[in-house]
Amino acid sequence: MTGPRIALVTRRPQPEHDRDLPVLARALDEAGAEVRIVGWDDPGVDWAGFDLALIRSTWDYSWRAEEYVAWAERCAKLTRLANPADVVRWNTDKRYLGELAAAGVPTVPTAYRAPGDDGELPPTDGEFVVKPTSGAGARYAARYGADERDAAHAHVARLHEEGFTAMVQPYMRHIDVTGERALVFVGGQFLHAIRKGAVLAPGTAFDADKVSHPGVRPWTPTSAELDVAVRALAAIPGDPDLLYARVDLVDGPDGQPHVMELELVEPNLFLGIHADSLPLVAEGILKAAVC
Repeated sequence: MTGPRIALVTRRPQPEHDRDLPVLARALDEAGAEVRIVGWDDPGVDWAGFDLALIRSTWDYSWRAEEYVAWAERCAKLTRLANPADVVRWNTDKRYLGELAAAGVPTVPTAYRAPGDDGELPPTDGEFVVKPTSGAGARYAARYGADERDAAHAHVARLHEEGFTAMVQPYMRHIDVTGERALVFVGGQFLHAIRKGAVLAPGTAFDADKVSHPGVRPWTPTSAELDVAVRALAAIPGDPDLLYARVDLVDGPDGQPHVMELELVEPNLFLGIHADSLPLVAEGILKAAVC
């Protein structure tokens, strides 16, 4: 009897800096699964031939979000997709931050400017960040001083030209000291966490390449961080069955953790930093493939 057939879904060409993918494929293979690494937009893939399609490093989705969501919905009709297609649709648009805030989850304050909206930026007396609501790896994101509003307006205009909705947030200054923390959950249970440094340096152009995970190291989350992460996951519409989730936190002006992003589509799980978590992740994937 053969093991479950699992597709590890990435982009084409496969990103060289996805360190999770090869170790995950090897662990699943050693556990008896039939594993294939495939591109989400490969027309030759027979999704019905898999017991599970596990989204991993589909890191080009943000430029093709509508096409990507349509693929997820098609795929989910043919096999089990992790995470589910309705979660993919919701989480690929960072306007979900407004829903989390409305549900009482401490969240980085965010204003949105869609193409055609009034182009005025919200008032600010300090640094702020502009980025698209569909983005990954700090792509098209930049940090501005209070005296750089003209450059920020040009950034928003460029996002609108590309068809993106812009989001504007205050720069959470504590990140320069306490960093950003990412808490990883598998099967609804907390697994491990990392801390990394600030990604956006002053004066870096929005279209410049950036290091998305600088200075990564293991982290033991505080009880306050765990509480905010659990509250954020509980606020996801529809109480979905999540195989994996990552909650990215930064400290607000009050020094308390706030949600910066909720990563439910293709998060780096940092298995290279937490190799001891690999068996638990593989076990969760295998269980999902045979349900």
